[in-house]
Amino acid sequence: MVRKISKMYLPLAAIAAAAMALSACGGGSGGGGGGDAGGDAGANLDGRGPITYVQGKDNSNVVRPLLEKWNAAHPDEKVTFKEQSDNADQQHDDLVKNFQAKNVDYDVASVDVIWTAEFAARGWLQPLKDTMAVSTEGMLPATVKTGTYNEVLYTLPQTSDGGILYYRKDLVPTPPKTWDEMMGMCPIAKDNGIDCYAGQFAQYEGLTVNVAEAINTQGGEIIGKDGKPTVNSADAKVGLGNLVTAYENGNIPKQALTYQEEQGRQSFEAGKLLFLRNWPYVYNLAKTDGSSTVKDTFGIAPLPGKDGPGASSLGGHNMGVSVYSKNKATAKDFLTFMTSPESQKFFATQGSLAPVLGDLYDDAELVKQLPYLPVLKTSIENAVPRPVTPFYPAVTQAIQQNSFAALQGSKTVDQALTDMEAAISTAVSK
Repeated sequence: MVRKISKMYLPLAAIAAAAMALSACGGGSGGGGGGDAGGDAGANLDGRGPITYVQGKDNSNVVRPLLEKWNAAHPDEKVTFKEQSDNADQQHDDLVKNFQAKNVDYDVASVDVIWTAEFAARGWLQPLKDTMAVSTEGMLPATVKTGTYNEVLYTLPQTSDGGILYYRKDLVPTPPKTWDEMMGMCPIAKDNGIDCYAGQFAQYEGLTVNVAEAINTQGGEIIGKDGKPTVNSADAKVGLGNLVTAYENGNIPKQALTYQEEQGRQSFEAGKLLFLRNWPYVYNLAKTDGSSTVKDTFGIAPLPGKDGPGASSLGGHNMGVSVYSKNKATAKDFLTFMTSPESQKFFATQGSLAPVLGDLYDDAELVKQLPYLPVLKTSIENAVPRPVTPFYPAVTQAIQQNSFAALQGSKTVDQALTDMEAAISTAVSK
């Protein structure tokens, strides 16, 4: 268990990450599939009245003030907050349990971006179309994709997150723009007696995030639009191969195979790393932690890619309306309220949560408070969601197990990708 992190600066995706070995959040232990009978998507569309909002632990105290504002303006449609734990697996399983029970009190739920497909396929989420349509105008396109399944919007983006590169600007004045350029700078680390590069390479959800970034950055993909695996490709081989080669030659240190978010952050703050891939929450901690030795000597940049910015895996949370809700009209209005520019700005300033509205990344006041926003915008604009599939828990296990074996050297890159595709094919054909 990692130590407590300042709640004022840790984005929700990172809170879940730290709590559960997360990385922009875990996949949940439940399986996917369309075996469950969903509710009636055509029922209660005009229903108005009290509703319940379900979300993980409100560590940054951003939910309650917004609910107070809503409730003051809507005395006949008050929102009750159902606060879950800060563990993403537990949040996922709690939602599954209550959706399966057709609990009408779980009106609106905070949904990790990787759960949308699973919940939509099971018929638990109200399609946000026709009379339930909500505006996505001004939202970063990548965030909208995370709420879309089979070309239908099921969840509305609420907060986002993307990977960024932390680097020692005292040793590398100009950050690398490509992976090869970054690897070419690793001798600088060796000359200074430190390690070169780390991300999240322990066998958990963070490894899926990092491997997906490596593969997507090279133009590969893990699952195609038809829902079938496409990971055993030449581009994917280059992507995974880049990580394996860097580990073999020491550019990624041996201990990095044990790193989740916090271990990498601590190593970077201790001055032991030249480059670190992590989430935006690290910025303020590296600036303010008493133990940080890099307060004035680190910079931030987009993840290095093939010939420009890399393809970050997208983190964040969306909001979905339960198909079993009795007051869907109120729920729809509440979604709009929670994603308004005013609410989004409050999420950013109060909880350092990445906005989904593009204009806020250019807001001078916000950038002054959160200097990483311009870099994060580039990250999100180039981001690719993790595989969109109702069978995500099994898919992420296939990615983790086989890519970790490749890093350890117990499988070749070719064998790892062959086995990964076979395991994913089995998972999605159930």
